[in-house]
Amino acid sequence: MLLHDEILEQPAVLERAIVDNRHIAMEARAILERTDVHHVVIAARGTSDNAARYAKYAWGSRLGLPVTLAAPSLFTRYSTPPNLDGAAVVCISQAGQSPDMLSVIDEAGRQNRPTIAVTNDPTSPVAANSTVVVPLGAAPERSIAATKSYTASLLAIAMIAEDSDALTRVPDAVAGALARERDLKDAANRMAPMSKAVVLGRGHNHATAFEWAIKLQEMAYVLAHPYSTADFAHGPYALLEPGFPVLAVIADGVLADDGLTLLHRARDETGASITVLTNTDVTDLARVDLPAVDEWLSPMMFIAAAQLFTLYTAIANGVDPETPRGLIKVTKTS
Repeated sequence: MLLHDEILEQPAVLERAIVDNRHIAMEARAILERTDVHHVVIAARGTSDNAARYAKYAWGSRLGLPVTLAAPSLFTRYSTPPNLDGAAVVCISQAGQSPDMLSVIDEAGRQNRPTIAVTNDPTSPVAANSTVVVPLGAAPERSIAATKSYTASLLAIAMIAEDSDALTRVPDAVAGALARERDLKDAANRMAPMSKAVVLGRGHNHATAFEWAIKLQEMAYVLAHPYSTADFAHGPYALLEPGFPVLAVIADGVLADDGLTLLHRARDETGASITVLTNTDVTDLARVDLPAVDEWLSPMMFIAAAQLFTLYTAIANGVDPETPRGLIKVTKTS
């Protein structure tokens, strides 16, 4: 299966990118460290939006920069682009071809703001109009669902944030997660058939909750809604009832205890059906145990595991994840 093969390619893709992109990532970091850059505006769509959510935490915690998501229709349909003074403008786009992404980069150029393209096609229009181009190096991705290009986007963001030895441990952590394929398949089958779910994550893995949810939607036709564990407790918790599917990512770190407390409460009070991807020491929840890795880098590992879980959810639901209905690989919006 092509999709399965591309999921399993991810450790090698990440390992190559760590070597190949070190210097270009440093050039991109130099832009974000300029004295006239006080915040970052990111243009992205779909899966790349979720990579941008990761950048909010990675660049916020490592570089001290506020990160916001652009509203591309302000640049196109409304013709009212905002003032970008003090911003570095970043486009995260696997294909780099969507007209609305290009409009954001072009407007940044008109306002004399520095731009960075993070893309799998360094010859794309978005790349051609950017100050610095960080290539994903994921090779052609033929499956409709983005897998290796998404984890490569996360790695590019992490490399821009910091030149750290911890990055070199990420490919092995991702490989270790994918080695849990049997456990992930069993977890998916245990939850099947699944038609709806909430997906929870927080901090750096807020992005993982969103990306897991979109994968469930496009690959398995599950009406999945992502939440921060903190936001979920404020109202959507009322959705829960016996058997309601709850999927969660709990990374070892400062947010783990709060997340686990919420999941125990949900199980004990409502009887919700819970599955956790985790690398914490928890023994009394249905879970898939994953390798240890720095919390801020863990989204690459967790989403790889979630991709396999979703592939097997699709199969259990009787859906072919290779041919999601109504979707094409490159979507161009304006």
